[in-house]
Amino acid sequence: MKANKVGAFFQKYTMVLALVLVTVFFAWRTGGKTLLPANLNNLIAQNGYVFVLATGMLCCILTGGNIDLSVGSVVCFTAAIGCKLMKAGWAMAPTVLVMLLAGLLIGAFQGFWIARIHVPPFIATLSGMYAFRGFSNIVLQGETVAISNTAFLNTFGGGADCYVPDFIANWVHFEGKLNLTCMVVGIAAAAIFALLTLRRILVQKRLGISQSILTQVITTAIICAVVVWLTMQLAKLKGIPTVLIWIALVLLIYNYITNRTAMGRHLYAVGGNEKATALSGVNTRNVYWFAYANIGMLAGLAGILTAARAKGIDPTYGEGYEMDAIASCFIGGASAYGGTGKVSGMIIGATLMGVINQGMRIMSVDTNYQKVVKGIVLLVAVMFDVLSKRQKR
Repeated sequence: MKANKVGAFFQKYTMVLALVLVTVFFAWRTGGKTLLPANLNNLIAQNGYVFVLATGMLCCILTGGNIDLSVGSVVCFTAAIGCKLMKAGWAMAPTVLVMLLAGLLIGAFQGFWIARIHVPPFIATLSGMYAFRGFSNIVLQGETVAISNTAFLNTFGGGADCYVPDFIANWVHFEGKLNLTCMVVGIAAAAIFALLTLRRILVQKRLGISQSILTQVITTAIICAVVVWLTMQLAKLKGIPTVLIWIALVLLIYNYITNRTAMGRHLYAVGGNEKATALSGVNTRNVYWFAYANIGMLAGLAGILTAARAKGIDPTYGEGYEMDAIASCFIGGASAYGGTGKVSGMIIGATLMGVINQGMRIMSVDTNYQKVVKGIVLLVAVMFDVLSKRQKR
């Protein structure tokens, strides 16, 4: 019995343990450089697009292991449109709206072929990958287009001032080196998460649901400690980067959608058994349409974040982005067969990929070997999923 519980624990928290071990390994090999405030800030900024795209990719994968190969090209295309519009004198707000709308329409267009015409998602999005990469080159005419709109850069994380102002320090006239607003936000976030966990435990006890209270308490304590430590490290630099605000909003919204809404339940149901879901009265075509329109809109947001960080765009941007998003989902526990996966798991997968990328970059590992390592990590993650499915059967 104890062996079964231990096995279930390791199966559930395999990627969490892997993230801890990988973080410790790179901290050791780099002499602690990976944990410096500046590098932690870079980790967030460099992987902002991964968190955003992986969130949308998770919705597609839930429908049956389906993926979207076009998101990297859509990121480049929407960013190209935005950069051209701002260069022509457009203000930030209408430009951002056009970029998001462009991504949404592209996703809905591809969703039409998948949901209505029943073109396999792999083929529909593969064609989109080629087409929108070509459109990006046409819009940019093969050139790099820079951004000079400081409001856009600071709002979406592409300038030296792209941090949340320290309102609290200004209010209390604090002149220390720490960013008080960042610290207060981190402590508040940890406290809210702890209270939500306590509420869930009380509900489980009232309903007689058998869940390990000790495991939940330990997990919550570790997560709260990591959040407080991370915000303290960021507070030593300049505080909360604005890109982190956008990442947090996306993750919170889609965590709610997948766990608390009818559409979220339909995504899991279609991936679990599409025929049974259709017979129960769910319009499965609309579920597919939602998944692909949704990832198109998030690709537009990723294009905004990418353009802001790079302060411009060129025709090569977005290459390989789809692979980072797919890998983050599968490493985070999403099933290659669909119907299984969580936003929380995807966060772990994306963070693990980011830590590996940054750690190897600081260690000056050859780029080719970096790709080999990421490929092996992805293969091992999918192998765990396949073996666990086989064991359940």
